[in-house]
Amino acid sequence: MTTTAGAKITVDPDPGYKWVGTRPVRHDGLDKVTGRARFGADLSLPGMLIGAVLRSPHAHARIRSIDTSAAEAMEEVKAVVTGADFPMLESEEGAGGEEAVDFRDLCRNVMARDKVLYEGHALAAVAAVTRRAALAALEAIEVDYEVLPHVVDVEEAMAPDAPVLHEDMFTAGVDPAPEAPSNIASRCVYERGDVEKGFAEADVVVEREFTTRPVHQGYIEPHAVVADTGEDGRSVIWCSSQGHFMVRTFTAKLLGWSPSQIKVIPAEIGGGFGGKTTVYVEPVAALLSRKAGRPVKIVMTRGEVFKGTGPTSGSKMRVKLGARRDGKLVAAEAWLAYQAGAFKGSPVQMGVMCMFAPYDIPNFFLEGFDVVNNMPKTAAYRAPGAPIGAFASETVLDEIAEELGIDPLEIRLINAVEEGMTAVYGPRYRRIGFRETVEALQGTPHYSAPLGSNQGRGVASGFWFNFGSNSSATVHINEDGGASVMTGSPDIGGSRASMALMAAEELGIDVYRITPIVADTESVGFTDMTGGSRVTHATGMAVIEACRKVVADLRARAAMMWDVDLDQVEWVDGRAQHVDGDRAPLTTEELSSASAKTGGPITASASLNARGAGAAFSTQMCDVEVDPQTGAVTILRYTTAQDAGRAIHPSYVEGQMQGGVVQGIGWGLNEEYIFDPDGVMENPGFLDYRMPVASDLPMIDTVIVEVPNPGHPYGVRGVGEVGIVPPMAAIANAVYDATGCRLGELPMSPPKVLAAIEANGD
Repeated sequence: MTTTAGAKITVDPDPGYKWVGTRPVRHDGLDKVTGRARFGADLSLPGMLIGAVLRSPHAHARIRSIDTSAAEAMEEVKAVVTGADFPMLESEEGAGGEEAVDFRDLCRNVMARDKVLYEGHALAAVAAVTRRAALAALEAIEVDYEVLPHVVDVEEAMAPDAPVLHEDMFTAGVDPAPEAPSNIASRCVYERGDVEKGFAEADVVVEREFTTRPVHQGYIEPHAVVADTGEDGRSVIWCSSQGHFMVRTFTAKLLGWSPSQIKVIPAEIGGGFGGKTTVYVEPVAALLSRKAGRPVKIVMTRGEVFKGTGPTSGSKMRVKLGARRDGKLVAAEAWLAYQAGAFKGSPVQMGVMCMFAPYDIPNFFLEGFDVVNNMPKTAAYRAPGAPIGAFASETVLDEIAEELGIDPLEIRLINAVEEGMTAVYGPRYRRIGFRETVEALQGTPHYSAPLGSNQGRGVASGFWFNFGSNSSATVHINEDGGASVMTGSPDIGGSRASMALMAAEELGIDVYRITPIVADTESVGFTDMTGGSRVTHATGMAVIEACRKVVADLRARAAMMWDVDLDQVEWVDGRAQHVDGDRAPLTTEELSSASAKTGGPITASASLNARGAGAAFSTQMCDVEVDPQTGAVTILRYTTAQDAGRAIHPSYVEGQMQGGVVQGIGWGLNEEYIFDPDGVMENPGFLDYRMPVASDLPMIDTVIVEVPNPGHPYGVRGVGEVGIVPPMAAIANAVYDATGCRLGELPMSPPKVLAAIEANGD
């Protein structure tokens, strides 16, 4: 089978959908391209104050005292807050999207108490009439620090003599329980079979070490919020986030308020990628507003985003893999340590769970450590934890294939998991499409295209769980027969379009007669945040259920108008039809215009905790050229194949696939947090933190594979995250093919590549 770029491979017969699978212009597209869309910083209210946050210049220091009296005395300053103004919460875990959150840690991250734990840690905030006055007030705040030893490197943080960040942190998941505190927050283990026996059966064993650096999600829009807290204690918050219900819950918790005191209105979001699944300035703005009695706006600078919000982890890893001569993997061992930043909660467990998930391995022992260190608390980043682990596992698998003389895609097919097999992390796989993604790449002309001098080709695969969770939707039939679809999921990747397409399919009306709305926290039922590749699956299921209730209501109203039994009415192409055909069909417009006589407005809501999220797989292929004089790596060609289950809007599926690859390229080649000896970040801006731009990239060719997920009415699998899992390994394998050098450290920047080439030539 020959697969062309931009192809869509549907495993099941075409279901004949009218709208699902088409490519309409997105409903919010015109506002986005003309600048009418309103983002977090776009709102201004009468009497609004400007907020600013004082941040630590030290990586680790005890706060002896904070004197805010001079700032409070300034005429233009209307409110000042410090950690003393916030309640101190006890340890309590809550839902945090893709990662759990401990509210005790969160409240100390939003505003430091006894210690600052990283450069950029917030410890006071002001609200003033102008930004200049707010910044002057920050300068006037006097802080007496006792500078403490700090630690950034993950292995150094694990050492027995490392500076301890939290005296009450004792490693969880070890037996016996430790008696002394350390920076190791927890240990997780996944194991099966007899690893020693497995390695004894292996004909080839490869063991490697890997290092990765912290990288930021790189969203273009910084965190921004406007909070207006009234005399009655109720606060209205306008902000960009990946979940406005999350903002309400977290803000209320951190302030000791009831969630019913807070209304959150979602702004458009200029990128998140997991980094906007928590709060930073929202509780601060709400408290300043209450204290000042006026609205308060806080907009982070780019430097504050880098220094004060969550990157993903850096890591240290060791991976050992064994295979028989026929290519069958028989044993795997892995040791992973991830940086969590100032508070526990790195995505190491998901890294452990995902790294070998595409493969059927009978014997394995996988161990992960969550390690705190003096840098910003990590936040989710697109399949959190999985890209780091896959960089190690997929690189070693490539070396195994080379040792055995087996094609690198073929060795993935030999070991591919299939329906009914038990995943490394526990459950049995339902219907999945990993094998199909590998076969799709085998069929592309790319795989057999010739390479030139200093050029190489690499492949890698990746896995992500995909989530379900809570979603709500409300569907109204309007007077003109169109429909409004209200959900609580912020649109970060085209979900308005996917909701409209599924509603159009269910209701049988034109997709452009559907108005998809992201509603505020008082206008729609509770909805978990946009993350975990859950929205098209879970919120889509809520939309489908609400639409089906509406269709049932429309049929019942038609039956009433015709004075026939309900079973004599069917819904076809957006109209009520009489089974015998002796009544003229009734359109949604006709039924809506008669609604006052048949029971009132036509509307339905659905809320659910979605199950059945389909596992996602991606296999990718990369061609590079390496300059032997400078070590610079150029991406020449890139193809990605991914199982989408069912592509509701193929253009946005392709966009998600391409976006994941591009971010993986940046992670693999250029991006990293660089700290000086004092733990201060040296590159907190887009000039020095090198993200890829269009001129750095070829066109990313996509192949959508459709192996429908049985857990969704239309077969949907989440597509937003798995695309970022394989790129770093695919690039590393391509660099090896071009140079003969195995690189185990990210980013593969020109100095590192050149050093490897020179060392290889000695």
